[in-house]
Amino acid sequence: MKRAVSVHQLLKKKFEIMPFTGVWFDTFGKPELSGSWIFWGNSGNGKTRFVLQLAKYLSQFGKVVYNTLEEGARLSMQKAVRETNMLEVAKVFQILNKENMDDLRERLSKQKSPRIIIIDSIQYTELNKKTYKKLISDFPKKLFIFISHAEGKHPDGRLAKSVRYDADIKGFIEGYKLTATSRLGGGKEYIIWQKGADEYWGNIN
Repeated sequence: MKRAVSVHQLLKKKFEIMPFTGVWFDTFGKPELSGSWIFWGNSGNGKTRFVLQLAKYLSQFGKVVYNTLEEGARLSMQKAVRETNMLEVAKVFQILNKENMDDLRERLSKQKSPRIIIIDSIQYTELNKKTYKKLISDFPKKLFIFISHAEGKHPDGRLAKSVRYDADIKGFIEGYKLTATSRLGGGKEYIIWQKGADEYWGNIN
């Protein structure tokens, strides 16, 4: 059995916090640099653009890798990277071209390995609930961010739905707008691309 933690022990415990500011604080609060997050949405709604914006911001808190399990290092990814100007953070941001989970685990086991791991998409990981939990527990000082397909307004598949309940931060992307829920504050909508959002929601309204 795991040893119980007293109230005094919990209150004295120190956590590594990312001091978000501006729109990122408004959306997510001040989250921990560990655990798991998940974002989901349908194709063509700004997921990749958002993920790169997020990766660029997070790179000030630790090295970031973006494992493009689904898309890979293709022309569309090159275009997105160029539009987000990821060259500005090239020293602390790296793209993995469809790296399988065993190879990713090996990478993360090395010294000075990335602190923040983005996996796109969760449906391509071949993980299940048990192996997901083991991944998180084996690397307790790392932050895993999963990107998921959507089924309506919800994550698609059993694993993605389980991760949604486990994650500290979760959010749905539609029409270049993120609606997120965070256990650590925030709650304001994040606009991924203003022009695209205005056109999308203007047409709907």
